[in-house]
Amino acid sequence: MKRIVASMIDGRGFDLGLVGVPLIFLLLLSGLPLVYNVVMSFQQVDMFSLGSFNRPFVGFQNYIDLMAQPETWPILGDTAIFVVSSIAGQFLLGFGLALFFGVDFPGASWLRGLFLVSWVMPGLVVGATWNWILSGDFGVFNYILRESGVLSANIFWQSDPRYALWAVIIANIWLGTSFNMILLSVGLSAIPKDLYEAAELDGATVLQRFFTITLPMMRSSIGALISLGLIFTLQQFDLFAAITSGGPANSSNVAQYWAWDLSFRQYDFAKGATVSVIMIVFVVFAALVYVRSTRHEVRG
Repeated sequence: MKRIVASMIDGRGFDLGLVGVPLIFLLLLSGLPLVYNVVMSFQQVDMFSLGSFNRPFVGFQNYIDLMAQPETWPILGDTAIFVVSSIAGQFLLGFGLALFFGVDFPGASWLRGLFLVSWVMPGLVVGATWNWILSGDFGVFNYILRESGVLSANIFWQSDPRYALWAVIIANIWLGTSFNMILLSVGLSAIPKDLYEAAELDGATVLQRFFTITLPMMRSSIGALISLGLIFTLQQFDLFAAITSGGPANSSNVAQYWAWDLSFRQYDFAKGATVSVIMIVFVVFAALVYVRSTRHEVRG
């Protein structure tokens, strides 16, 4: 112990402390709760046994019971719709903006910076803002759709079961588009301009250059971005809390919000932990895909 302290004082162990202290902090702050949550998913835990470690071990019974609940599969289906729609919308809009800002014009850097405002805003603030925008009576979104002739009457986005989930999807797409734009802009800037010039001299059209040069050269970046989008989208909770609260009648309930609802509204902590573990599996899978994509990108 004295040797470790001495090495830290004279600077020889600075690199060890620089890495070790944050690692210990991360393990205590994230590792222990994660292990505790996984263990709890194999136990019978309710409001009375939460503060005690005397909890019956039930094995995979919580997972079996969860899969047998009638609301499980609709919620998982809505989670899939939320994830796929959000990632697709963010990617397509982000790619379009990245291509748009790839052309030099006055004020491009300022406009690109304005798009980043959505990404740095807290989720609850974004949710509260979109709650006003999507208001059925006075919302700007309904006004724009009515004036453009798309709607003849207002849509009550937050309270109509047909549209509640899409209200959160719209807000989440807006929230994540700027992040997609920035990462895709970096990928586009890394493509050598000589390839486009050579293809143009060979008579390739804009679409041909896009599908034969841009997309293949950005394959690793796109894979990494989709993986990150999956991780961020599966962790999205604030927008649901601010816009719909999972309602009405579970029409906008997704797995991450359901885990919170089971634990802190229904006090079924074991089931809440079980849903969280299922979500963790998908997040870890997405993280592994992201690491593999970035590794290929570095090798390339």
